[in-house]
Amino acid sequence: MPFTLAWTSLRRHGTRTLLAMLGVAVAAAMLLDMVMMSTGMRESFRKLLLSRGFQIRLAPKGTLPFDTDATIENTSGIIRVLRQNPDLTTISAVLGGTIHIPRGDRVIASSALGLDPRVQGDYELLSGRDPLAPDEIAGNADFIKATGARVGDTLTVASGYDPQTREYSGARKLVLTGQVRFLYGAARQRAAAMRLATLQQMSPDKADDASLFMIRVREGVDVDSAYRSIKGKVFTVNVISTEFALDQVDERLRYFRQLAVILGSVSLFVGFLLVTTLVTVSVNERIGEIAVMRALGVSRAHVVQQIVLEGVAISLVGAFAGLLLGLVTGRYLNGILKSFPGLPEAIDFFLFQPRSAWTALGLLALSGIAAGVYPSFRAASLPIATTLREEAIA
Repeated sequence: MPFTLAWTSLRRHGTRTLLAMLGVAVAAAMLLDMVMMSTGMRESFRKLLLSRGFQIRLAPKGTLPFDTDATIENTSGIIRVLRQNPDLTTISAVLGGTIHIPRGDRVIASSALGLDPRVQGDYELLSGRDPLAPDEIAGNADFIKATGARVGDTLTVASGYDPQTREYSGARKLVLTGQVRFLYGAARQRAAAMRLATLQQMSPDKADDASLFMIRVREGVDVDSAYRSIKGKVFTVNVISTEFALDQVDERLRYFRQLAVILGSVSLFVGFLLVTTLVTVSVNERIGEIAVMRALGVSRAHVVQQIVLEGVAISLVGAFAGLLLGLVTGRYLNGILKSFPGLPEAIDFFLFQPRSAWTALGLLALSGIAAGVYPSFRAASLPIATTLREEAIA
């Protein structure tokens, strides 16, 4: 009976009910987007860090990887020390730099990574093959488009510019072997990969340097134990575990999380006020009807149930519509934020997770219940005789 009466009451004022549901849908969409945003950045970055199975990273002392131009010296010596630990299965040294490629009357500048293609965790191969030989290079789509080169072409690549001689230094002939996608690359960033030794030789001041070490721990070994072991043996680097990196990301993006919490709370409160207002207006219009029901023997509990069900129905229907709207707007906003300069293209700000949808839906259901509590108890508690007399006089 409460379900039937609630449905009849909502259908009686169809236009008003529909507008209320649309308002709740907008609030639900914003709430879902904010829930996805508050959790999506961390989960997205975690997946990115662990996508190739590397749990520990070594950066220059006092910095994060590639935060500055600082490098780690004595790369070969550090690798020898690390290989003495049987718990470390893979050690990938990476050197970052800038290269210049003369093409006709112009020079193309690009970022470059020197690494060991056999154990690297920085890119995935899309076509062609890895640059395994000392005279080979692979580039991403933006690099290939800018240079106009094709797989198999030979490029003149320089590592720097000498302002005194006005010539490019460290120039070498490298063969383009394939197209790759860099996991940590920013949108529209030109980037190329070559062997670590090749980039070191092109930059004499970095002959035995690296910008980063990526380390994979043997399966079954405690990562924290390996982390402490490295810190105790290599003192010239900053040892970074995945959890530490996530904490640093949280620190840098905490404003986004705070904004998500504030806007999510506002959207939830707006939805609550909207449903409360509609249910209260509806109850005030039916005071006499409710008093007659009470006079005929309908219990207070049934009256409360009916009115609360009206609020829940408006909230749930609006919430389901809002979830679909939220997914669409979240995808659009994610595309805008991903183009932010310097951020890895693989990072998602709005990452959909089933838990996010259930959280938003649950919060809106609770707000619907809360929205119907006050008007329902008020209506069920009115004195029957006095209310009927006032309605008759009115």
